[in-house]
Amino acid sequence: MADIEGAAVPERLLITRTTTGDGISIVTLAGEVDLDGSSQLRDVLLSSVQTAPGTVVDFGEVDFLDSSGINVLIAAHQAAESRGVWFRLAAPRHAVRRVLQLVGVDTLIACHPTVEQALAA
Repeated sequence: MADIEGAAVPERLLITRTTTGDGISIVTLAGEVDLDGSSQLRDVLLSSVQTAPGTVVDFGEVDFLDSSGINVLIAAHQAAESRGVWFRLAAPRHAVRRVLQLVGVDTLIACHPTVEQALAA
């Protein structure tokens, strides 16, 4: 099942949410995660952690991540923890991975090289 959440900001951020056979949500992002799209991303991720036993955020097509995106990830992680479900990041490109490392998000939220590894963890 796939829900195209649509462009948060046309041409800047596309959010697609799919569900695996066992109910895991995979939220795939493409473009830039910044202030303009962070509100819609927050809505999608919070909905996901409220309804799924686990969520993977696929960063494979993300070129840019700013502090508003970091805040959304932390909020989703906290919501997942409070519900007792898991929340993982996958496939960040070098620039995004570097931001996650610089602010320490990679020590708070499990970050995997691929979506498959995140699902299997």
